[in-house]
Formats: sequence, C-alpha cells, structure tokens
Amino acid sequence: MATTNATWIKHPGFYIAEEIEARGWSQRDLAFILGVPEQTVNMILNGKRSITPETAKALGDAFDINPETFANLQKSYDLSHAPQPDPGIAVRAKMQNYYPVREMIRRGWIRQSDPAMLESQLMRFFLVPSPDAIPYMEHRGKKSGYEERDITPAQLAWLFRTKHIANSITVPKYSEKSLRSALTEFEQLLYAPELVRHVPKLLMEAGVKFVVVEKLPNAKIDGVCFWIEDSPVIGMSLQHDRIDNFWFVLRHEIEHVLRGHGRDEEKIDVDLDGSTSSQDAEENVANAAAAEFCAPSTRVDYFLLRKRPYYYEKDVIAFSRTLNRHPGIVVGQIRKRLNRWDYLTRHLVKVRQFVVPDSIADGWGQVAAVSL
Repeated sequence: MATTNATWIKHPGFYIAEEIEARGWSQRDLAFILGVPEQTVNMILNGKRSITPETAKALGDAFDINPETFANLQKSYDLSHAPQPDPGIAVRAKMQNYYPVREMIRRGWIRQSDPAMLESQLMRFFLVPSPDAIPYMEHRGKKSGYEERDITPAQLAWLFRTKHIANSITVPKYSEKSLRSALTEFEQLLYAPELVRHVPKLLMEAGVKFVVVEKLPNAKIDGVCFWIEDSPVIGMSLQHDRIDNFWFVLRHEIEHVLRGHGRDEEKIDVDLDGSTSSQDAEENVANAAAAEFCAPSTRVDYFLLRKRPYYYEKDVIAFSRTLNRHPGIVVGQIRKRLNRWDYLTRHLVKVRQFVVPDSIADGWGQVAAVSL
C-alpha cells in the first residue's frame, strides 16, 4: 500500500521527457544518443523501468547534468511508493531501546508475540497498570524511583525476574535465630568449593528465599536483598564465578537481612567484587561483615604485617588452613587489601556448578517455572 502523499512525486521518466522536449529531441533521438533500443527509452518515459546507476551516468552525459540528479529522482520515487512498514517495528524498537527484550524472550521471561502483546507482557512483568507506567519508557514527565536511584533498565529487569521467582517460593516463617545458626554452619563449609551446595537449603530452612538468576548482558549486578511481606529474599547473579566472590556477596546480603535492610527499598548491590567503602552506611556495614566472615580482619592484618613485603603462595595456603578456609577465599581478601588483582588468581576456583543444581535458579540454559 503506497503512502497517501506519494502521487505528487513523479517517476524520473516524467522529468526525462521534459528534458527531451526542451531540446527538441524525440525518443528515437535519445535512444540513438544512449545507444539503446528505442523500447528501453519508451519504458523509462512511461515509468515502467527504473533508473539504474549505470543509466543515471549515461543520462548525465546525454543531458550534461549531474548523474546524481537522476539517481536521486529514482530514489525519491521508490521511497515514496514503497509500502508502509509494519507499525510494530517502531514499537519493538522503542522497547528494545530501553530493555533487552530480545534477550528476555530468549531467556523465557516473556514470549515472542505481536507488539501489543509484548507491551502487555511488559506491563505484567513490571507490575504496572498501563504502558506509560513501565519504568524508563517514554511519555512520562516524572522519573520512577528506580531511575532516580540509577538502576539501569537491564538491572531492573533482572530484579523483577528475581521477584517473580521469589513470589513462587514457599518457605517457613523467617527466623533471625535460625539465620544466625545457619551462619555458624556456613563457617564449616568454607574449606571446600563443593560444599556451597548446602547453602540454598540452609537459607530456606531459616525462612530466607534464595534465588539465583543469571545476569542479562551488559547488566552488572552482584546481588539484591528485599522482602516479600515478612519473608526476606536474597538474589544472586553469580556474575563473578569465584569462591571468594560467592561467599562475600552472600554474607553481604545476609547482613542486610539480619539488619532488616531492604524492607522499604531493595538493596541492589553492584560491583561488590572491588568495592571496599561506600557512601551508603548500610553498604559499609554489610561490606565489613562480609570481609570479616571471609577472613577475620585482625588475623589478615597480622599476616600481612608479618610477611611484608613478600607474600609467598605457600604462606597463604598455610594461613588459610589455620582459618579453615579455602585459599581462594583468603586470597580474595588479600587482593583487596593489597589492591593486587592479579595475585594468586589460580586459587579463585569456580563454584557455580555446585550452587545452581541445588538452588532455585534461572539462566545458563534453564528457565524457572514462573507464570506472569
């Protein structure tokens, strides 16, 4: 279907006919000049044949006119008479401009469908009553709370996926006493990577909903703490698949839970791997608790002071044994203290393979069974 304003844009043949008439030529004359059959010229003049780049150059020489004139005439004609594109293109582009919709479809968070249904699914996904209320989308003069907190759209999508999964989980009533007891049991799991598989069960028994969701591309996020009524939720992305990062992030989020953080506003943690201080007092408290859990600060300080300036691998391994920790956990803390991110990296073993099978997880090829 052509656009309604296309009729005024004429085929290049109309203007070529005017040039022929202005020069007193006939179609046969132009055919002779161009060295083509007269029928070819007739088809161009009657709009039945397009102007190719080669023909544009030939006409330019024939009329002593810039060849781009004929090429542009053909381009304008073709564009004006082209069918209108699918209106869904603009809608999908707007969605993708804000959210990684294609990736969300691939991950099974929403279904592939027409633009109207995609918009409806985003409304349900973000728990809003209208398209204009979807965070970050256009047509709203006032920013949402998430935008004011500089949470990126991809991070927000990850957060809401974590929320939907957590809503589907049933756990016992949360008990601070049970969570502190679980922390004591965690202390006995720090010496071997495979023992992290016990974490999900211990958290669930304490009434904490534990969810693991693979991060979206270009969405840096470590973890989150929030509450669904009286049940705390800890979400982790495992974006840094290392034993030291796993235990640090987990203990960081547990401290948020123990102190009741995240009840009014989600505590979203990004880049805990390299951060040591924050302007947020709650984050500083959680960071300190996580660092102390991974390796008691006074003992790490004494070890570094005693071994300065040479921190040999054999000494770190022996020190880790005295703490009943895997060397990777201790190395992680020493790296932060010394700001040496290349230090003994071979001890930073992966743990995701042990965490995901025993967790309620989404990503890495599996989709949590959640309906919107």
